[in-house]
Amino acid sequence: MNDAVRRQSGPFRAGDRVQLTGPKERLNTVTLEAGGAFHTHRGVLSHDLIIGRPDGSVITSSNGIEYLALRPLLTDFVMSMPRGAAIVYPKDAAQIVGQADIFPGATVVEAGVGSGALSLWLLRAIGPSGSLHSFERRQEFADVATGNVASFLGGTPANWTVTVGDLAEALPISGAAGSVDRVVLDMLAPWECLEACAAALTPGGVIVCYIATVTQLSRVAEAIRGTGLFTEPDSTETLIRTWHVEGLAVRPDHRMIGHTGFLLTARRLAPGAELPALKRRASKSDYTDDDVEAWTPGALGERTSSDKRLRKTAREAQATAAKASATDR
Repeated sequence: MNDAVRRQSGPFRAGDRVQLTGPKERLNTVTLEAGGAFHTHRGVLSHDLIIGRPDGSVITSSNGIEYLALRPLLTDFVMSMPRGAAIVYPKDAAQIVGQADIFPGATVVEAGVGSGALSLWLLRAIGPSGSLHSFERRQEFADVATGNVASFLGGTPANWTVTVGDLAEALPISGAAGSVDRVVLDMLAPWECLEACAAALTPGGVIVCYIATVTQLSRVAEAIRGTGLFTEPDSTETLIRTWHVEGLAVRPDHRMIGHTGFLLTARRLAPGAELPALKRRASKSDYTDDDVEAWTPGALGERTSSDKRLRKTAREAQATAAKASATDR
C-alpha cells in the first residue's frame, strides 16, 4: 500500500492489527493471520473467530474468556512500537499539528525522524495530496522509523521521503527555495538549521521546534530573533491530567503526563520585511561564551542509544513491517 490510507474501519481482515483487552484490562496486540491463534495460559483465541467480525466485537476464547477486539488507534500504536529514540508523545504531536496548522496537501519538512511517531501524525494530517520530507542523521534511526511507519500503514507511502544526512546541508539541495509550507524540528540544536529552514519556507510558513530543556528553549528563541527572518516566537508546554470518574467518586488520577517537551513556534517573514519593534521590559537577554557552553550537547546530557540496540530495534520494526505487508497482499 502506497497511499498511506490503510483501512481503519470495517470488518477485521487478515493482516489487520487488533488490540485484545482481557478481563483484567490487560492489552495484547496481534496481527491477524488466517489459521492463526492467540495463546494464553487461559486458553486459545483463534484469529478466524475475529476475521470478518466488526471492530468493537467481543470474542470468546476456547475456555470461555471474553476479549474485546478493537483496532489500535494511532495513539496506541506509537506508545507501543519499537523505539530507537524517544518518541514525540501524542499530546505533543497533536499540538504540533494544531499550532503548525498542518493541512491536507501541505509540503512539510521534518527533522529528525526518531522512531517515526511524529511522521505518522504528519502523514495523516497532510493526506495523500501532501508531501513529507524527513531528515535524520543516523541510518539506524531512519531504519526504525521506516519500519514503524510501514508497519502501521501497511507499506511505505509514496508521498514520504527519508533522507539520511544533516538538515542544514541536505535541505538546500533537496528542493526549491520558498517551496515548504511547514518545518518541524525535533533535534538537540535546532538553531543550527534556522538559515536553511528560513530559505526553504514560503512567506508566512510556520516553523515548530520540539525542545526538551529550558536552556535549549532559551537558545533557540534568541537564535530565531537573531535571524530577523521570523515573527516573535511563541513557546508552550502541554500537560495532561486524567480523571477518575465512577458514580460520585470523581477526582484527579494520581498520575499524569507531565513535562515531555516545549514547543516553540514562529512564522516566516516576507523577504525584506522587518518585524516592527516590540516594547520589552529590561531583562538580562545578553549571554556570554560560558552561557553558550552550557547549551552544548555534553552539558545538556544528550542520551544516545548503543549501535547494537539500534540495530536490534531496526530489525524488529522492519520485520513487523514485512509481516504486515505480506499479509496485506
